[in-house]
Amino acid sequence: MATRAEPARAPLPERRPELDAIRMLVVIGLVFFHSALVFAADDDFYVKNAETTEAIMVIAGFAVVWAMPLLFLISGLGAWHSLQRRGAGGFATERLLRLGVPLVFATLALNPLPQWLRLRSADPGYHESYLGFLPRFYDVHLEPEEFPFLVQGEHFETGHLWFVVLLLAFSLMLVPFHRWLPREGVRCIGDRVAEATVYRRGTVFLPALAFAAICAFGRMEEDYAGWHRWSYLLFFVAGFALAADDRFRTVMRRDARPAAWLGALLFAASGPGFALADEPFTEMTALATVSRALFGAAGWCLVVAIPGRLDRRRPAQPGAAPKPTPAARRLRLYGYLSAAVLPLYVLHQPIVVAVAYFVTGWSAPIPVEYAVLVVIALLLTLTAYELLVRRTRATRFLFGMRP
Repeated sequence: MATRAEPARAPLPERRPELDAIRMLVVIGLVFFHSALVFAADDDFYVKNAETTEAIMVIAGFAVVWAMPLLFLISGLGAWHSLQRRGAGGFATERLLRLGVPLVFATLALNPLPQWLRLRSADPGYHESYLGFLPRFYDVHLEPEEFPFLVQGEHFETGHLWFVVLLLAFSLMLVPFHRWLPREGVRCIGDRVAEATVYRRGTVFLPALAFAAICAFGRMEEDYAGWHRWSYLLFFVAGFALAADDRFRTVMRRDARPAAWLGALLFAASGPGFALADEPFTEMTALATVSRALFGAAGWCLVVAIPGRLDRRRPAQPGAAPKPTPAARRLRLYGYLSAAVLPLYVLHQPIVVAVAYFVTGWSAPIPVEYAVLVVIALLLTLTAYELLVRRTRATRFLFGMRP
């Protein structure tokens, strides 16, 4: 009796270790970044040092312009391959398990701690116990106009998990488009765009205009690393589109150097406006609007430049036996770090805040306190991942890791 053949699965994409390295660099860098906010004069972080400096935000600005956008672009690349392998239903289920479970768990179990320490740090007379504070943290209501951050409260927050909220929302928004859009028409448009990008130098920079516009007129949001929340959707969709045709990867390698120079120049040009405007993220003066536009354009250019510069494609050697070369060892390390990205992201900020709560009580210069804070927080974050998350099926599930 004839049976219907199973649909062939799409082949696994070529492993790109430079993307794993970028993701890990950004996540580890967040320990340094959030530790620095403890000493920043212009930021309302959970715990603040008595002595602060304005130099922190100037130095951190260059990381803000590319780091989180690049995470969304890489996530879009991965989403395209995942949809091809799993189909719409499998992709949605996998995203809910890999992102939704750690989001709910960490919001309920980890996020109350920074908010409680904020209250204790700001008011020496505040003596409410942690258990006593928890009901106030969980006192929430729905605000549909804040989509996708629907759950709001006086003390409740998703905190640093805003990245997971947006990534989950963007991923689920892909599902109906994948099911309903005409595949042949989309493929035809993508082929024309890829061909134009290959043969017309500078085409890869055109999306910078869209990012400039959304930053200039949609304004910027401090709670989401400076970018407007819907800017990240554009980066995510861009990554999804770039993954669909390998010619885009060639273009990014080709144009990485001019993109890097252009991005650095645009970012430098945006600096005076952010320094001089009263509310550079939101006010609609000409100075602030132009500065935000330059910032948005710089972000796209740098997001093109960084993976393009790091991409070192090597021809495959079929049939070759794996050898314990330094390159092979690096690939194993990248695999380990790639699996750790989401758990480390989830863990790092509560740990940074907890360590900062004690370190800021010292009478030491800022560089000393900062160095101690970074070292301790980084070691605790890595240790918590290795000992408390990675080793059991239950904790791997709660932090979005595969069994």
